[in-house]
Amino acid sequence: MPLRIQRVYDDPTPDDGYRVLVDRLWPRGVSKERAHVDRWLKEVAPSNELRTWFHHDRSLFVEFVARYRAELDANPAVEELRAIVAEHPVVTLLYGAKDEQDNQAVVLRDYLEATRR
Repeated sequence: MPLRIQRVYDDPTPDDGYRVLVDRLWPRGVSKERAHVDRWLKEVAPSNELRTWFHHDRSLFVEFVARYRAELDANPAVEELRAIVAEHPVVTLLYGAKDEQDNQAVVLRDYLEATRR
């Protein structure tokens, strides 16, 4: 299951495979044409409450991971994403955050890999 992550602001590459935007909000300044998104699965993103609480504060990331994983455990959209991953040889999770290491796409990728069936 090749599962990649990439900023939506970066240019797409031929080896991205199926591109899934996993942000709750559409990224600022990116047109749908430029984003080359195959599916926008905003339902799998952190809740609005969790997103606004975290607000990309690195000091809160460990707690964010725990809270987001708990949300994912109860989120039916995870099964939709699992189906997408099973259907495509390569899936790239797209996100808009500036931080390339501490963001929800990293947590989501790690969650999917750890809970693979």
